[in-house]
Amino acid sequence: MKYNKLTIALLMAVSCQAVAEQQSDIEHIQIISHNDKLRTEAGSATLIGEAQLEQFEFDDIHRILSQVPGVNIREEDGFGLRPNIGFRGVTPERSKKITILEDGVLIGPAPYSAPAAYYFPLTTRMTAVEVFKGPAAIHYGPQTVAGTLNLVSRQVPDDASGMLDVSAGSDGYKKAHAYYGNREGQFGFLVEGVHLESDGFKELDGAQDTGFEKDDLLVKLDYKLDGEQFKQRFELKLAYSDELSNETYLGLTEDDYNQNPYRRYAASGPANMDTKHTQVMFTHQLSTDNFALTTRAYRNDFERAWLKLNSVTNSSGSLSDILADPTRFEREYSVISGQADSVQNGESNVFLTMGTNDRAFFSQGIQFDGDWQVAAFGLDHSLSFGVRFHQDEIERDHFEDTYAMVNSVNTRTDTASVFTTQNTESTDAWSVYIEDKVTFDKLTLGVGVRGELIDMSYQNDSPGQENDWQNKSSRIWLPGLSGFYQLSENAGLLFGVHQGFVPSSPSSPVREGDDEFEKSVNYEFGGRYNDGNRQIEVVSFFNDYSNLVESCGQSNCGIANEFDREFSGGEVDVWGLESQFAQTFSLNESIDIPVRLTYTYTQSEFKEELFSEFTQWGHIRPGDHLPYLPNHQAALSLGLAHNDWSVDVLIKYTSDMPEAAGVAYSAGEVGNTTGNDFAMPLAGVDVPSTTVVDIAARYELDQYGHIYAKVDNLFDQDNIVSRRPYGARPGKPRSVAVGYKYQF
Repeated sequence: MKYNKLTIALLMAVSCQAVAEQQSDIEHIQIISHNDKLRTEAGSATLIGEAQLEQFEFDDIHRILSQVPGVNIREEDGFGLRPNIGFRGVTPERSKKITILEDGVLIGPAPYSAPAAYYFPLTTRMTAVEVFKGPAAIHYGPQTVAGTLNLVSRQVPDDASGMLDVSAGSDGYKKAHAYYGNREGQFGFLVEGVHLESDGFKELDGAQDTGFEKDDLLVKLDYKLDGEQFKQRFELKLAYSDELSNETYLGLTEDDYNQNPYRRYAASGPANMDTKHTQVMFTHQLSTDNFALTTRAYRNDFERAWLKLNSVTNSSGSLSDILADPTRFEREYSVISGQADSVQNGESNVFLTMGTNDRAFFSQGIQFDGDWQVAAFGLDHSLSFGVRFHQDEIERDHFEDTYAMVNSVNTRTDTASVFTTQNTESTDAWSVYIEDKVTFDKLTLGVGVRGELIDMSYQNDSPGQENDWQNKSSRIWLPGLSGFYQLSENAGLLFGVHQGFVPSSPSSPVREGDDEFEKSVNYEFGGRYNDGNRQIEVVSFFNDYSNLVESCGQSNCGIANEFDREFSGGEVDVWGLESQFAQTFSLNESIDIPVRLTYTYTQSEFKEELFSEFTQWGHIRPGDHLPYLPNHQAALSLGLAHNDWSVDVLIKYTSDMPEAAGVAYSAGEVGNTTGNDFAMPLAGVDVPSTTVVDIAARYELDQYGHIYAKVDNLFDQDNIVSRRPYGARPGKPRSVAVGYKYQF
């Protein structure tokens, strides 16, 4: 078991302590009421608390969010290392169209300049996950079309408390997680560390590992100052994380997938992702009986270098073409699969081009969020407001090396590295919002507006390309209206409408009118019921896009000369229904049966004909549906809970979904100005429906903690989860883990 020195030190510190158990409060960016009474906030908001997160001991944010209605996901590596998350039909690619926060602060590497989330916080150390959709997300941006995901880290406890959690399982899975915190008078501290690793579940030709190692360290220091008029809290948060993962974009041909879905070709042997992330964050909270102001200053730095297969030489086909039709590209396929050497007598030389996408990011800023309860004009007002100044930047230094397949091993040649991309994109952005909620008897109305004032710059740093640059500015105001009408003590109706917006990238060309941005008008209407034990919520939504924008990245289209290019999809409608039900039944005096059910129906429709060069669209006809968007999703959680033990089962169903929206079109068709044929081998192909069952159990050992066991994918489903960008890839197979957790 490979644990770093810092994690071992944490384990030793925890094991030497023994004090009374203390449950600390969790700080959220928005207050969500407890389950024992009716929630009266307008807009859709879902809280997954610490107890629910511990039920299945998931490390994968995809599995956690499968229990939240209105979330659409595209799996990729089976571990959730690079999440693809969307809300209410937006593209899930790299979670780039949702706003991702940790403790209320933007956590993506460069949320404005390059929003693709190649860094994602380790969910193992989170104590809550919050999802905001519709008008509930007006406080958070810049992406406001879909919603906001906030991850809540552990708070400094009020008394001495700690935890030790160790686990091991199949495919070399290991976890070590520990924390300890205490408070002496007004000063408090928390130290937390996590180490995760796995050998991987894929079988790489040549028997190399396909897994990962991740480390995460969190330190918090806080100081409370309670005066006669004001309460104040000061907090310093320091965080560090790193990752080494042997991950690739390369999948399999259909025939090879059917023979062994967990195979990986020899060409992907050298593939590796190496990342480091640091965060410094200072928080000041000031509050009185009717006023609260939170100030956060933050700095995030992220570095990543991903070595992976980009292409093969001496071929007329891309990697997608080769894997879609290996018979036509027999020579190239034989080299990729390690069945033939790159240099072979009587055959053309076929070398492998491995590219390293080396990128450095930073994001920093200061933000103020306030709440003020005030009476004016005979009415009670709840006023929320905020201001943020944010800067971020991405610096790309991409290069390629030539490799050769030699005796089924992908080996680097002596050829010099060739730089392919060197550029910098940066953003300075002011964000403001204000919302006033007024109560008229049983009706609460909220009226608000969000402003995004954005200045962007792009500079090509490649030699001889110094004149390739751009500066641009945007000033966007996004209004919203929401309401909640309380029908009774246990029931109420919610409704809302707001303007959605996604900023364009600094390098995208400036277009006239609104074509530069993705914009939508989003509506929702629904109701809630809560009698203290039974909770029901049903919400319908309709997103009316005036302009849907998509961009080509290596994760979704994989065409090198199209990377970071944006495409306009015109008018699109997305609508659906989100529902959730929760109730605890009593089998007898000592056994409870908690039940949670969520169901989401989503439908989409392009409104106009379109000839697009974007590989997931092609020739769009009115009525075509968005790719990677299932019509039906459901999750059923059933449990048996006793004072000494519990068993929980989670059943997740996702209907099939198209890999591409339109169909292929040829050089002679109207709208094709490039003169190229667009083969689109995935047009008309679906990701099959899946039903996955996870099960977890725990047994209490009184004051000595508890043991737990879990099985993900109990029935070992091996359906294809994606064919983008290069061939078919599976989800995680059946995996088993057992662990021990001690809290005090």
